[in-house]
Parts: sequence; structure tokens; C-alpha cells
Amino acid sequence: MKPIYKNKTAIALVLSLIVMSACEDFLNRPTEDAYTIDSFYQTDEQCFQAANVLYNAPWYDFQRGWAKIGDVMAGNLYFSTEDVYQAFILTSSNAELSDASNSLWLVNGHCNAVIENVATKASAKVSETTKNTVTGEAMVWKAMAYFFLVRGWGAVPIIHNNSDIIGKGNALELKRNRVEDVYEYIIRTLNKAVTLLPEKNQPGRINKYSAYALLAKVYLTRSGWGQSGTRNQDDLDKAKEYAAKVIYESGATLEPEYSNLFRISTGNRNPENLLSWHWVASDQWCSQNSLQSDFALNNFTGLADSWGTWRGPTIDLQRLFGDTASSLTRVNVDARRKATMMMVGDYYPYFWRNKGGFTATWDETNVAGATFDCATGANCVKHIVGNVEDHTAEYGSPSLRMATSLSTHLIRLADIYLIYAEAVLGNNSETTDPEALRLFNLVRKRSIPTATDETSLTLEKIYKERRLELACEGDNWYDFVRLHYYNPDLAKQWINAQERGSYNNLKAFYQGDVTQDQVTINSFRANLTDDSKFFLPFPDVDITMNKNLLADPVPFDFNSIGY
Repeated sequence: MKPIYKNKTAIALVLSLIVMSACEDFLNRPTEDAYTIDSFYQTDEQCFQAANVLYNAPWYDFQRGWAKIGDVMAGNLYFSTEDVYQAFILTSSNAELSDASNSLWLVNGHCNAVIENVATKASAKVSETTKNTVTGEAMVWKAMAYFFLVRGWGAVPIIHNNSDIIGKGNALELKRNRVEDVYEYIIRTLNKAVTLLPEKNQPGRINKYSAYALLAKVYLTRSGWGQSGTRNQDDLDKAKEYAAKVIYESGATLEPEYSNLFRISTGNRNPENLLSWHWVASDQWCSQNSLQSDFALNNFTGLADSWGTWRGPTIDLQRLFGDTASSLTRVNVDARRKATMMMVGDYYPYFWRNKGGFTATWDETNVAGATFDCATGANCVKHIVGNVEDHTAEYGSPSLRMATSLSTHLIRLADIYLIYAEAVLGNNSETTDPEALRLFNLVRKRSIPTATDETSLTLEKIYKERRLELACEGDNWYDFVRLHYYNPDLAKQWINAQERGSYNNLKAFYQGDVTQDQVTINSFRANLTDDSKFFLPFPDVDITMNKNLLADPVPFDFNSIGY
């Protein structure tokens, strides 16, 4: 389902009152010509179906923005030194930025619609448990959308109820609300969701611990807002408290094999994944995952729908893993490296399995005939399913053009382990807290079994581990945003130290035409000095429709929401 209000002001998206979408197994959709709003919400099943869309379709246009903001800006992905995200020259006219903003407001409109319709349209036959669960799911997705908005754009309008805005007719006059109020709104919404959600839900669906996990992440992030040099201790304590609830009460465990998290059959419903978008390759646009097309090598899928040959993980990220494309030998100490990026010589049994697996070569002599030509010497592995046969083996049905059924994970248990460690570290220069160390080492040693246990933790160690663990998962830029809240100089220092450039003579080296010492780096550094670059510009189309987006933010009236 394409967004009805494409390229209109984001605020106008509150007019969406009911939407449905195709989804897999627990996300089955209703027949769209068989209902009206008043005749729907009549059974438990229909109420769950109404929430199904929240797991995919309205998020669809945020996918590319999610990857570019979360990883290109973070220094994990190379798209070219002229790329506006990589070089921090992003402007209000950027189309993908507009799509990303539009998508997040669409999510909010859908969540509000589900919450309102369950409250006002659900029949007496619908159980209270179902109404509470569906409402809680919508509240968590609403909070997630606002978490992306506030970390991306800062002060934004809080739209709590669609009907109120429609009744007042002021959708194009809304003012931004203060950052601290947006965070408070997110926290209140999640706290309300906790009271509604069950401890166990259907696999892949949001439960109480999904809300606790997001609360931990929100408190950790908010702890630095408005601070200088140190973070708010109460917020750090809350982050630790909610992380602990997930760690000790949820029953979630780390997946032993890191790469399994990013395969359909082993990752889509993996208990480590606490909050995920769930996609399905279908004939209904926006229900699918399209990231494979952006990141897979040309010709990799067998459907002529991939164009990722010239983009891939940065030299800086390779170095962080202790590897480099400028050498013919691979270190491969960290299993996350190969599960995150492919380099020449890497073999993957789960790609092109009908041909015996895929080995990365510099040219198209591999079994896929896929071109390997990224200037950094690496290409993405996360978000890649493989060819049609791989998708069928993983899912039971084939992939389609620009469409896979691979879930996209937003919060994993490993993330919560590291959030706990960072919250414990807090405002200290280092910590030797035994539990923080235990959790940190569990994450690290899953992928590096031979690693020596850390005996103390610093912020730099935790940030490095977060980057290794979550690279190419749309998250690492927001680590820098969190740091910038209270220590902007350090955030800029770490970003400016990254090598965001490319290699010279790399292809000739692999083809044996030059020696290794002739492989040089076309260096590119961000030279980030402007603090405003840590906030995304509002899209031109939104500003045109609502000039208040440029006005100073105002307080939000929390008496208006009822919780």
C-alpha cells in the first residue's frame, strides 16, 4: 500500500484513520473489500489484524533513511565521498529525507488510528486482553516512531490523537514541542503500554519486555539531554532498572551463532530480537523488505534488482574489526565481521546454496556472476537473503523483485546488555562492576570466543563494542547523538577520526597488476565542527505546509493525554 499522502506535509498524515497490509503468519491481512471501520474490530482476530500493519507498511519509506542516517552518517557505510549523508551536507530538499520523515508521521497516524478504533469501535465480543494487547503494541510502535523523530530532528510536534487534530482543523498549524517533552511523552506512552501488554505474546509480536527494552534505551539517551559533561543520574538509574527487567525477567537469551540473527529461518522470530519490523514478499507494495536491492552486489539476487556493488562498509569499520581489504589475507577473529561485511575470499554457504554457496571474488567469475567492485573492498551481508532459491529454502516461497521477507531488528538483547553496562558506567571514567563486565563479555565472546575477558570498562570500549555488534543495523549514528547531548566535543572528535575514504589501485591489486604497497587510501574525513549537523533538517515540503516547524518549540500539555 503506497502512502496516500506521499510528498505532502508530514503533519497531514494524521488523517489516516484505518489501514491494512499483507504480512506473514501472525500478520495475515483481512480482505480489503470486506470491511468498513464500523463493521471491523468485531472479533479478537480482527483487532490483531488491525495492528498487523504497524509491523511493516507505514515504515517502508523509512527503510532507506534508516540505513543512511543510522550507518552512513555513523561512518559504517561508504556510498561515495560526495554522498550528502557521508559528508554531512544533507539539506531540506533531499528526497530520501522527506520520505523518511513522511514515513515516521505515517506510523504515528496509523498507531493513533488503531488505538482510537480499538477504544471506540471494538465490539463486546472482543476480550479485554485483546484490546489491551493491541493498544499496547500500537503504543510501543508510536513510541519507537517518536524516538526516531526526536533523535533525528529534535523538537517535533506531539500528535496524540487523530480525531482531535481533525476536529480542530489545525494539522498545518501545529507547533513543535520541546525535546524534553517529546522524551517525556515517549516514556509516558511506554509506561502505559507496560500496563497493557502481556509478558508473552505470539513470537515476533511486541510484549511487555519489548516496552521495557525501549524504555531502557530511551532513558539512557535522555540522560544526556540538556546536560554538560555529565549525565542525569536518575535517568541512568532508570536505564539500568529497565534493562535489568529485560535481562533477568524476560527469558530472552543470546543467539549462540551471531549470523543466525540475520537469516529468515533462524532470525525472524529469534528470541534475542525484542523489537523488529516483519516483512513479507508479496504483491502488495510496502509489505516487503527492499534493503537487499540497495546493498546486494549487482546480479546477486538473480532478479536483476540489486545495485549495491559500489557501496559497502567503510575502511574505518574494517579496521575496527581488525581486518582490511588492502591485504589478501583475512584475520577473521571476530565472527561479526564476516556476518556484517563480505570481502574477497569470503565463502557463504547460505548464499546461492543451489550452486554450492557463494565465494566473493573481485569480478563476476563467482557463481552468481555478481560484480564485486566497491572502492572500500567490502560489501554488505546483513539484510541480504540471496537468490530466489535461498529465499525459498529459508521461507518456503520465493523472493520477488525488490522484495524479501527478512525481518529488520530494531532492538536486540545484546543491545540491552550493552545499555546496562553503559548505564552502570554512567558518569564514571571506568567501571569494574562485575555484572556490567559479565554482560559486556558475553556479547564480545559470543563472536570472539578466544577474547580475554575485560576487567574494566570505559565509554570508548562500550561504544566500540556497540559499533561492532550493531554495525549496519541502523543504530550507531544515534550513539553519537546520545554522546553529543552531553559531550559534543568528544562526539565530533570520534567522528572526525574516522576514515571515510576509499582505496586506490585495489582492483588492480586483486587482479595482480600492482603490488600491495601500491594500494593507497584516497582519504576522506568528515571535519565535523557544526553542532547543528547532529540534527536533521526538516524537509522543504513540510516547512512549506507548516511554517511553525521553524518557530521555537513550546511546552506540551500533558493534562491533555490522560496518562
